[in-house]
Order: sequence, then structure tokens, then C-alpha cells
Amino acid sequence: MIHGWSESSEDIWFPWLKKELEKHGLKVEVFDMPDTDVPVIEKWVKYLESNVKDVDEETYFIGHSIGCQTILRYLEKLHKYKRIGGCFFVAPWFNLINLEPEEMEIAHPWLNTKTDFSRIHEHCDNFVSLFSDNDPYVPVSDHKIFENDLGSRIIVEKARGHFLEKEEPKILEEAIRFLHAHEEK
Repeated sequence: MIHGWSESSEDIWFPWLKKELEKHGLKVEVFDMPDTDVPVIEKWVKYLESNVKDVDEETYFIGHSIGCQTILRYLEKLHKYKRIGGCFFVAPWFNLINLEPEEMEIAHPWLNTKTDFSRIHEHCDNFVSLFSDNDPYVPVSDHKIFENDLGSRIIVEKARGHFLEKEEPKILEEAIRFLHAHEEK
């Protein structure tokens, strides 16, 4: 699992979700990304490359917010013949709203560095993206990009904001459904 901007492995729903997924017999790692208050694409992707080894079709990623961006950019750079099982995104984005000027400066490279969807599809074609209709940072219209360019299954929840609670039952419910769908294939 990859946390979002200014978060850590101990924030919001990460500890709770890790514990809940482990109850289902899953091995779960939650990373603490570097320089979380000023996330830099190259540093975050390099961190994943250094810490995620031997991915295969049993490897799944769960990301929150900028963590989703990081996962996509990691997949772009993954070795040509590696495939993963899937990605579950919570509050993912390609556009952001309501940022302060200093936040916009930090977000600028993330927003303006082109995403190579064809490279991503070489490594994964199984995506689920969970949005809220009142996210203060992510325009709900971003779900169209995830649907059209990634082929992601889209879930839009009512009034969940940026999914920042300590427990998010809908995330658990959909993550379990997503992970078990692979087992049924």
C-alpha cells in the first residue's frame, strides 16, 4: 500500500486496512514514502523500485491519492516482461482542485508529466478506482480518465471526501472483492 501526500503508513486507514487484509491471509506491506510533505516523482518511484522486488501476478497495489500516481509511474518503468495482478486506487487523480499556491508548485510535475498508458497496460490491466462525489481535491470528472485510459472499474461514493477516516469500510469491502475476484479466475 502506498500512502498519499503528507501521510505515512500510520495515518488514516492504512493500519486498519493492513490488519483487516491480514485477517484474510494476505501478506501486506505499507511503505513510508520519502519526503512526504514535498513528494517528488523520481524519489517516490525510485523508493518503490528499491523496495518492491519480484513482482508477479500475485502482486497487488493499493494507493491513496498521490500514492496512485506513484504506482502508475512505477508501472511505466517496470521491466518489460513483468506483470502484476492489479491496482486498487482510492481518491486517484490526474487533476487537482482547491490547492494553495505552494501546493500547486509541488503538484505541478505530477500534473504535467505525461502518463504512458500503453506502458502501464504492458504490466497491468486490472484496475479499480474509488472516488467520492465531494472530494475537495479530486474532481469527480477524473473518473472518466481512469475509466477510458486505464479501463478501470469505477466506484463513486457519496460524501466520502478524500477518504481520510481511520476506518473506511467501503475501501475494505471493495478491496476484498477486488482481491478475491482474481482468485476466482
